[in-house]
Amino acid sequence: MRAIVVGAGIGGLAATLSLRRAGCEVTLVEQTPRFTDVGAGIQLAPNATRVLRRLGLLDTVAAQAAHPAHVSFHTWSEGTEICRYALGREAEEEFGAPYLTVHRADLHGALAGAVPPESVRLSTTVVGIDQDDRSAHVTTASGERLVADLVVAADGIRSGARQWLFGEDGAVFSGTAAYRALLPADEVSDLDLPQLAAWLGPDRHFVHYWVRRGELLNVVAVFSTQAAAQESWTAKAEPGEQLQVFAGWDPRVRTILERAGQVFRYGIHTRTPLKHWNLGRVTLLGDSAHAMVPFQAQGAAQAILDAAVLGDVLTGATPSDVPDALDRYVRRRLAGATSMQARSAQAGSEFHLPDGPEAQARNARMAAHATEHRFLPQATVWRTDAVDGQGTPKIITTRLPQ
Repeated sequence: MRAIVVGAGIGGLAATLSLRRAGCEVTLVEQTPRFTDVGAGIQLAPNATRVLRRLGLLDTVAAQAAHPAHVSFHTWSEGTEICRYALGREAEEEFGAPYLTVHRADLHGALAGAVPPESVRLSTTVVGIDQDDRSAHVTTASGERLVADLVVAADGIRSGARQWLFGEDGAVFSGTAAYRALLPADEVSDLDLPQLAAWLGPDRHFVHYWVRRGELLNVVAVFSTQAAAQESWTAKAEPGEQLQVFAGWDPRVRTILERAGQVFRYGIHTRTPLKHWNLGRVTLLGDSAHAMVPFQAQGAAQAILDAAVLGDVLTGATPSDVPDALDRYVRRRLAGATSMQARSAQAGSEFHLPDGPEAQARNARMAAHATEHRFLPQATVWRTDAVDGQGTPKIITTRLPQ
């Protein structure tokens, strides 16, 4: 079995490893000339870290991550705690895998380091995908034609493959943008910050958590805007811009933003849900299939789950089995990913309620839920294993810091 994976982001790398584990010979095609430390923080819930364990990478990623013991929600202006949920050891015991917060580059590096260099083709831009009854083909900008039994398009939110397969529907601006920054721990050591927290306010919310073993604070400051913002990891904000947008917020929030140094500004985009992701021997994976707003911290996790299921359906398959196997992959993943898209969008609406009765009612609901439940509402999706579909045992399998 031969596979071509287009795009070497988190989803593409995870797909490459899952397909290799399934016995496929994989060529990973990436247009950039090298892997770089692009991006900032990513939250990895147990449904994703369980897959990393299966790929043999959990210990590597966990050693570079932070291990928050809890997550808390706060009011925007005074910083009063609305509610708190358990993570850390309690979550790992309950769901059989840890909750980690990591720098994207550390996760990407762990995945990339597990892919044999001879399987990766950098500086290779794909300009077309086609297929016949027996094989799928990728055409590169240099005119080369690569042939395999299947093609997995993990080429991101602005996927060319999605357009070739299903027509142009375009990335959709969500009406929100975000400031991102990373601060050294000693820059904020005097602030007594929660380990993982979100402040909720009118048309805005602010999230921070530790990455890289607690050495860096990852900051995401989200705000509603009608002005479409560039979808870019490297677009810089104007000096002081973030302080104007978050004027009047909790002093800890303001201090973090004041000390942030270089702040990046990017527009948050999504893709319209599809009824299917595959056509014959070609399928989408990750953001190309189901890009979502990040308000449930499940974007990377959903791509990793896609990769796990893709490898599972192709284990033991022959070239003639590929179309049916890809049908099974999509049947097993589409509903869950589409539901998470919707839940993420709804969370953004809830986070950004104006001051008054609606926000007060939201806070009361959150506090009541936290009184009755140890774990976040979205934790309902953490229990099911992506491959076997069963609830996971309550076991500790990764060493957490003492």
